[in-house]
Amino acid sequence: MILPITLTIAGAAAILNIWLAIRIVTVRVKSKVLVGDGGNTLLSARMRAQLNFIEYTPLVLILMGLIEFARGTNNWLWGAGIIYIIGRVLHPFGLDRQTANPFRAVGILTTWGVLLGLAIYALTIPYTTKNGVITTVTSDSLGAGH
Repeated sequence: MILPITLTIAGAAAILNIWLAIRIVTVRVKSKVLVGDGGNTLLSARMRAQLNFIEYTPLVLILMGLIEFARGTNNWLWGAGIIYIIGRVLHPFGLDRQTANPFRAVGILTTWGVLLGLAIYALTIPYTTKNGVITTVTSDSLGAGH
């Protein structure tokens, strides 16, 4: 089974990760810092932006892939993936600034929102699906009274 949403968002995430790495290398070359951050706050912020991306993206992609496999391709999953990528593009611009700003806030809030939404939906799938058919949740389907 091809998972077009997950494949597309994974591809976009890979390109975004390369972009984050290039931003780091640019500062490294300019500052002549080969290892670590050399005390450069911009380099430190850019390194942290990439690490933050790496911390969240695998979970988002795993959840997207499992949800798409279980429930198929649908528009809301496309929306979640696109919102996630947009948030992850905004976040590093926010970290470049040394003060609180909307880029950082929107970036992390969209990340948390998408991750939480995917997690909650993933948790409901086993209890609302029976033999591959979507059903409603009842006390019997949750094993109550047995």
